[in-house]
Amino acid sequence: MRSEDSSSNPTGLLVVGHGSRSVEARGQMLQIGAMVAEAAAEVAVEVGFLELSDPSAGQALDQLVRRGVRRASVVPLMLNPAGHAKSDVPAVVLDGRRRHRGVTLAYARPLGADLRLVSLAAHRLDQAGARGLPLVVLARGTSDPDANGDAYKVARLLAEANASRVVEVGFSGITWPSVPEALALLRRKADGPLATVAWFLCTGVLIERMRDQIAEFSSGTGTAVVDAGYLGPDPVLVPLVLDRHLEALHGDIRMNCDTCAYRHPFPGLEDRVGQAVGVGHSHLAAEHRGTGSGHEHHLS
Repeated sequence: MRSEDSSSNPTGLLVVGHGSRSVEARGQMLQIGAMVAEAAAEVAVEVGFLELSDPSAGQALDQLVRRGVRRASVVPLMLNPAGHAKSDVPAVVLDGRRRHRGVTLAYARPLGADLRLVSLAAHRLDQAGARGLPLVVLARGTSDPDANGDAYKVARLLAEANASRVVEVGFSGITWPSVPEALALLRRKADGPLATVAWFLCTGVLIERMRDQIAEFSSGTGTAVVDAGYLGPDPVLVPLVLDRHLEALHGDIRMNCDTCAYRHPFPGLEDRVGQAVGVGHSHLAAEHRGTGSGHEHHLS
């Protein structure tokens, strides 16, 4: 990767994860950041979290500034474009601009349904001996229709990559169908063993809960379920994170706003249109800060 800054100040890359009570999950996020830093030695890389883990995203940004960074991208280490990527991470950017007036911060889009990630998930299925099996794709549940819809897009792409002729999506919570419901739906459509793969970057409480649900389903129905795990801190993530970094710095941030509940009045979610940035669970959520500003997808 070529240097992005010929001056004495390094270009910065702030990787923002959600955060988890799981020590292993935090370690895996930090491992991804370390791999990115190793691959791009000329870029100053720090990892921060929205909640539950330290350092916070704001503290990690402060560390970049102490390292001499005057221009940085802020990359959400998140798969689907839900509220954390659309609201909480932009709040980190806005707060960083307020606190560090001399630093240029550029917001990057989430990782999304990138072919490299789909291929990695297909590889996990192949490693588990699940090729061709009826498939449940396990995704993080959200209240955002756009993000939930992306989970179905990923499921179709994965089903084709894995030669699975039947596929369902099961969500970790908040929305439907739940993991047990998705497994039951798939069992009604297909005979024999089933397969699952989690569209999650790292382990954590939700992964463990879904594993328990899979084990309970298998025990209760007598149906074998091949669990292919989750994506994990794989080297394939490195060029993707760096691509998002470069997109942000060069102003080429291709966010999809066509189905965004913050821009269009989805039935039942009309109050989200124009909602303040940072309304969520992050350290910078508006309800914690007592202030807010208009919705901003594009923070170029």
